[in-house]
Amino acid sequence: AMRWEQSFKLSYYNEYKSYLRMVVESNEVGTEFNIDAIFKSIMRVFHDPVQPLEIAESQLRKLCLAARDVIMSQPVLPELSVPVNICGDIHGQFEDFIEQMKSVGLPPEQNYLFLGDYVDRGKRSLETISLLFAMKVKYPENVFLLRGNHECASINRIYGFYDECKRRYNIKIWKTFTDVFNCMPLAALVEKTIFCMHGGLSPDLLSPYDINKFERPMDIPNKGVLCDLLWSDPDPDIVGFGDNDRGVSFTFGANEVSKFLKRNNLSLIVRAHQVVEDGYQFFCKRKMVTLFSAPNYCGEFDNAAALLTVSEDLVCSFHIFKPPKANVTVKKR
Repeated sequence: AMRWEQSFKLSYYNEYKSYLRMVVESNEVGTEFNIDAIFKSIMRVFHDPVQPLEIAESQLRKLCLAARDVIMSQPVLPELSVPVNICGDIHGQFEDFIEQMKSVGLPPEQNYLFLGDYVDRGKRSLETISLLFAMKVKYPENVFLLRGNHECASINRIYGFYDECKRRYNIKIWKTFTDVFNCMPLAALVEKTIFCMHGGLSPDLLSPYDINKFERPMDIPNKGVLCDLLWSDPDPDIVGFGDNDRGVSFTFGANEVSKFLKRNNLSLIVRAHQVVEDGYQFFCKRKMVTLFSAPNYCGEFDNAAALLTVSEDLVCSFHIFKPPKANVTVKKR
């Protein structure tokens, strides 16, 4: 049974083969990409987040190719072990993201599942997604990146990432990132009891394992399971599925959460996708929780950010990051 308490321990995943070093040969004669070197370069920005990311376009492209290879070597529905830290929307708020990672800890000592929406809105999407890709390549057993609705070309073409890539590099690098986004997993299972995605449930999804039938790379259609996993939202005022004010996908009631959990012998659904005041918000009597990890979102919302930690014995706790900058607390629930 799930418990909401404070303490947690550290451990490592052992489900996949460990990549400690990956070298991707360049298309240009005489050069190569070394993940240790690129990781060291990105970590300089980590320790001084005010500094801009300075990576040659060729190296950044190879980082994307390496991340794509690792992501494609793992399932579209990865199954994770505990302990794990689960993170909601980041949206290019790089400095906030760095503060959270420094507080909670870095891989491989800490394991992470990110729920998507790494880019757009914030000013430093390139630093954010590059750090995440570098961690994924260097520590593929410890870092898992799900796809959010903003990891889609039709969305981040409009909301900032395209313009940032064009201004700092070129359109070609944006297309390279898009190729990786199209390969990202859509959901994850933690210990076969916690179902995680960016958006929410779908009327066409009966089991998490149905997701394994989808082949990557993939574009996200404007309807169906893939769309709903990235776009749907809970609604406390409805029963079943209803129209979504976003103009895409559905809303779903608490009864649908209960039915899905019971049918699949699950304990909890963890999702992101919505700004919530405290950084987390329960739904359906704590059977679902929404996480949002970008504090003071866009400088317009006075919201806190939260990360969810699931310990080895399935104790769940929140790390709360209050706006604008405050010490992290672990809140007992």
